[in-house]
This record gives sequence, structure tokens and C-alpha cells, in this order.
Amino acid sequence: MSSFTYDPDWISTLGASFMTRAFVAGLCIAVAAGVVGYFTIARQSTFAAHALAHIGLPGATGAVLLGLPVSLGMGVFALGGALVIAALGKRASQREIATGTVLAFATGLGLYFARMSSSASQQFQSILFGSILTVTPDQIRGFVIFDVVLLAVFAIVYRPLLFSSLDEQVAQAKGVPVGVMNVVYMAILAGVITIAVPAVGTLLIFALVITPAATANIVTASPLRAMIVSTVLCLLAIWGGLVLATMFPAPPSFAIVTLSTLFWAIAKLVDYLRRK
Repeated sequence: MSSFTYDPDWISTLGASFMTRAFVAGLCIAVAAGVVGYFTIARQSTFAAHALAHIGLPGATGAVLLGLPVSLGMGVFALGGALVIAALGKRASQREIATGTVLAFATGLGLYFARMSSSASQQFQSILFGSILTVTPDQIRGFVIFDVVLLAVFAIVYRPLLFSSLDEQVAQAKGVPVGVMNVVYMAILAGVITIAVPAVGTLLIFALVITPAATANIVTASPLRAMIVSTVLCLLAIWGGLVLATMFPAPPSFAIVTLSTLFWAIAKLVDYLRRK
């Protein structure tokens, strides 16, 4: 029970440099996860979001073996897996099969790499559960660059991507390049998963990419408003989780996931009461 003892010096801890980096990283992650989360729900690709986080595992552990940056290895494998899934799964049913197949192979490969060295095994644990408190200034710069690129891409493909996400068959009949939009979406999702993993790890990625977006869809039916609400909820979960983890020493990922789930539960309850 000592791990949940209240820390009276938590305010001073919040002023530490590593906490400042964690808050900035949380802002960058919330922007990316909040926007992409809406499309993930609309395209019924929650399984793909979960799978891509695990598909990146062998890339991360393999990068440790080669002495390369972990984020680089994970990003390459997540992007590669996303493109393979997009190429093999033209329709939703096909994507499920392709995703499961790629996920199974990647998980096995990740376990194999993790057993090849103790450092890779330690990194494997870190990737599974995340550690936003250890984010480096270089990673934050990477997050900012990614967010800028992400928003620029969305500004270009927003309408066709939204159209193909809400009604793929009608969009295709209207001449929207559905296949291209699918590849673009999967590539963006792979990037978001890569930058979100340091916060909550691959096991809890739903807490940032899926749960806030699902909550936002309960609150509003407007796509743009849902993205904004999803981003705000994601940010509140991350920042609130960091504060709680400082006040009551506990893994930040646990606090982040708890708050994100609590927001969703409250929204479901309010919606249920309103309907009654």
C-alpha cells in the first residue's frame, strides 16, 4: 500500500524538467491521437490500431540489437505493417484477416529478438507498458515535426478521407480514390501509434487512440467537433494522469488509462440517462 502514499512535495516535482517534457509530449500525442482516433472509429479499424502497436515491437527490439534508435525501428516496422495490411485488405473483412496474419508474425519475431539480448528484453518491457517520464528533448522535437506534418496532410486529404471513412462504397462510386485513402490512413495511424507508445505502451494504446474518440462520438455527431473533443479528452487524460502519478506515486500509464476510461464511462452513463 506504500506505493499509493500521498506525496506532499508533488507540486515541486511537477516543476522538474522531466515533467515539463512529459507535459509537452502529452500535448503532441493528444493532438495526433485525438484526430486519428476519430477516423479509426469511423473506419472500424480499432483492431488495426491495436495490432500496429504490436507489429512495431520487433522493429523496436531489433533496433536495440543494431544500436539504432528505438523509435526509428518501431516506426519502420509499424509503417511497413500498415502498408502490407492496406495492400492485402481492400475491404474491411479482408483487412481483419491481413491484420491478424501480420500481427501474429510480428509478435513472434519481436519475442525472438527480445530473447537475443538482455538489453532488447528490457526494452521489450518498456515498450509494452510505456514511460512518458523518460521522453527526451529529441523525441519531443520529433513529436512536434510529426504533428505539423500530420495536420498538413489532413488539411489536404480531409474531405476524401472523411467521405471514404463514413461510406466507402458511395465514395468509390463518386470517384474518390478509396485505395489511396486507405494507404494514407494506415500510414498516418502507424505514425501516431509510434509516437503514442512512449506514453502508455503497446498494451494500453487504446486509452489514447480509441477511448477518447469513442467518448467524443457519444458527445457529438459532428466529425470536426468529435476530433476536437477527442483531442481535449486525450490531453486531459495524459496531463491528469501525470499529476495523479506525481501525487500518489504510481505508473503514469495506469493513471492515464484510468482517467480515459472514466471519461468514457461517464459519457456512456450520461447518454443512457438522457435517452431514458
